[in-house]
Amino acid sequence: MIPSSIPDDALRSSRNFYIYSTKERFLPRQTEATEVFFAVTKLFQSKDTGLRRMVYLMIKELSPSTDEVIIVTSSLMKDMNSKTDMYRANAIRVLCRITDGTLLTQIERYLKQAIVDKNPVVASAALVSGVHLLQTNPEIVKRWSNEVQEAVNSRAALVQFHALALLHQIRQNDRLAVSKLVTSLTRNSVRSPLAQCLLIRYTSQVIRESSMNSQTGDRPFFDYLETCLRHKADMVIFEAARAITELNGVTSKELTPAITVLQLFLSSSKPVLRFAAVRTLNKVAMTHPLAVTNCNIDMESLISDQNRSIATLAITTLLKTGNESSVDRLMKQITSFMSDIADEFKIVVVEAIKSLCLKFPLKYRSMMNFLSNILREEGGFDYKKAIVDSIVILIRDIPDAKESGLFHLCEFIEDCEFTYLSTQILHFLGNEGPKTSDPSKYIRYIYNRVILENATIRASAVSTLAKFAALVDSLKPRIFVLLTRCLFDIDDEVRDRATLYLNTLGGYGAVGETDKDVKHFLFGSLDVPLVNLERSLHNYQVASEEPFDIFSVPKEVKSQPLAEKKAPSKKPTGLAPSGPTSAFDAYEKLLSSIPEFSSFGKLFKSSPPVELTEAETEYAVNVVKHIYDEHVVFQYNCTNTIPEQLLENVTIFVDASEAEEFSEIASKPLRTLPYDSPGQTFVAFQKPAGVPAIGKFSNILKFIVKEVDPTTGDAEEEGVEDEYQLEDFEVMAADYMLKVGVSNFKNAWDSMGADCERVDEYGLGTRESLAEAVNAVMNILGMQPCEGTDVVPGNARSHTCLLSGVFIGNVKVLVRLSFGMDGPKQVAMKLAVRSDDQATSDAIHEIVASG
Repeated sequence: MIPSSIPDDALRSSRNFYIYSTKERFLPRQTEATEVFFAVTKLFQSKDTGLRRMVYLMIKELSPSTDEVIIVTSSLMKDMNSKTDMYRANAIRVLCRITDGTLLTQIERYLKQAIVDKNPVVASAALVSGVHLLQTNPEIVKRWSNEVQEAVNSRAALVQFHALALLHQIRQNDRLAVSKLVTSLTRNSVRSPLAQCLLIRYTSQVIRESSMNSQTGDRPFFDYLETCLRHKADMVIFEAARAITELNGVTSKELTPAITVLQLFLSSSKPVLRFAAVRTLNKVAMTHPLAVTNCNIDMESLISDQNRSIATLAITTLLKTGNESSVDRLMKQITSFMSDIADEFKIVVVEAIKSLCLKFPLKYRSMMNFLSNILREEGGFDYKKAIVDSIVILIRDIPDAKESGLFHLCEFIEDCEFTYLSTQILHFLGNEGPKTSDPSKYIRYIYNRVILENATIRASAVSTLAKFAALVDSLKPRIFVLLTRCLFDIDDEVRDRATLYLNTLGGYGAVGETDKDVKHFLFGSLDVPLVNLERSLHNYQVASEEPFDIFSVPKEVKSQPLAEKKAPSKKPTGLAPSGPTSAFDAYEKLLSSIPEFSSFGKLFKSSPPVELTEAETEYAVNVVKHIYDEHVVFQYNCTNTIPEQLLENVTIFVDASEAEEFSEIASKPLRTLPYDSPGQTFVAFQKPAGVPAIGKFSNILKFIVKEVDPTTGDAEEEGVEDEYQLEDFEVMAADYMLKVGVSNFKNAWDSMGADCERVDEYGLGTRESLAEAVNAVMNILGMQPCEGTDVVPGNARSHTCLLSGVFIGNVKVLVRLSFGMDGPKQVAMKLAVRSDDQATSDAIHEIVASG
């Protein structure tokens, strides 16, 4: 800012110069910028204070090269020792902006003196310069700690603020040093409100880190945060209240004083305080709605606030915390301003209405009408999708809302511009419409899609009609007529679907399937991953004349061939399946043919081969882990790579001393192992039923070796006992999980319900990145990532990963992992598990906790 004391003619000249210099700044050629720079340096002799300030600004913005910096260095250093404080402050800022490490060493003494200067403008200039220099010359700035520490005790508010910021940045990588800094400053009152806001933030950081590493749940410095709630500055009070509400695992007792001061801010005359308070309360209402209930009366007065952001936050907070008697009144108030706010705020309102409706299901009529009205208004895809998803959830969870909800969705698809939403609604309508009291009334809306919409929607409508025909016998003749018309559609997909459904349902003389088969075909879920189905169909088409069997498709996403990984110049050391038969089926057939293992029941999973020898060694051995409910069978695939030797009575001695839950019960040795001819030997262990027992196994290959005559190929009669040490391997928790994907994770999650859900939070310690943490947890669980959530965006601070699988005992499991950076390289994780069995949900948490 230019001081008002500058004469008018000087002010005009300053403005003209600024306009001229700003234009010069954007010149494309470096030579012209250099000319401007040299012209500016001549103005150091000017006595006009405002003009001199413009000179400093221009030099900073032009960012002169190393050769040009020398021209102004002496002038700037002279100004840095000037008696005019304004010159000193600006010279420090400019020098630190354009200087390099060599010159910085020469002026370091002056900068240290400036930090403790009596003039606050000079001290702040030096401290702010230190903040910038810390990024390029950290070693030099760290030597200023004593001077910065002294500046923290300054009486000038701005100096104290800048000094605290710089001191924290110097120590931020030392957790103990930050804790000591907070400890010392919380005992001595900090005068500057800005500095105290910074101190509150640093205190919150120390509290979070302490709570993650502490098992007792104590919160150091919490008393300090409560003390700040009684500060005379509004910004300090708000910062303390916000910090308390954002603490991990904060209790209602701890929240009470913070909520009280935020409630007072709601009636403030300052819009910024009202906005800050209602935004914070809105966040608190997501996790502690009862704590915010006392503020409802004050928030209702904000619904008519002139600031639409404040009004929106107030109404959404009330929706989260309101009672049943206030629902109708709130819905009327919302309608008046929905058209004036952005889609982002509208989505928040829709989510809040959905939550309130689930909380008070008797009020579904008014809320469903509101959702249907806004569904007809203008809006983007995300907004409309949020409304449709909310209506779908209300229909599923509130039986009385089904009829009206389906009717509103039917009206919406009459004029829907989004193909995805139309197909989603048609799919839902096919599942729920036939179960209503009058299914026939929906047929008109569905067939209109066949006449009026694009090919994708027409194909979806054909499938929906087939679902009505399968469940409502009285509608079959009329639907057959409609499906017959679809046989003349211009799109292949529509015609093929109509033909398929007419034949499946037995239309017009076709031999249809049984009702059970039809319902399973139309409504059953696909239990195998599409990629596996595609691979199996390809193999069937190319190599097989047998009828295709859906049960031959492996459920694991990456089916492992039985041909094991081999070293160069070696043949596979296992049995490879032929034709479309999957590796799993081949393993199961092999094991069931061995009498020692035939009584173990159904095979649950077979692992990929684990190499137990290095490449190019005398003997190549790998192991496949076969998992049963009460047993584990290790299949050792062996290959002899020495032409002059014949191995007989090949066995594996397994040491399970580090696997206490396993007990060996059977083994099957290999009688002979000729050169380059793979063979298998087996060892079986018993374990507790249905339990993901883990352990480490040591292995020794034992055999009798006989020399072979290379000319005749005959082996010697007498052999010599020998053994060969193999690598260790482990049975891990991931071995008890099948990778089975789901096509729509959200629907699968909602349909599974929260009856067997468990949610906990974990600290994952120090990690290089979120991607590393995500991969580590995925490897521990061995589950299938869904919807591409295994990919973490670069430099992400938080991420959600969705996993699915089938746990031993054929228990379906869904996992939602929420990761977040909590301090430098510290990762915290929230784990939510849903399954068909509570014990399985608990087991998944135990696996993660022990991993």
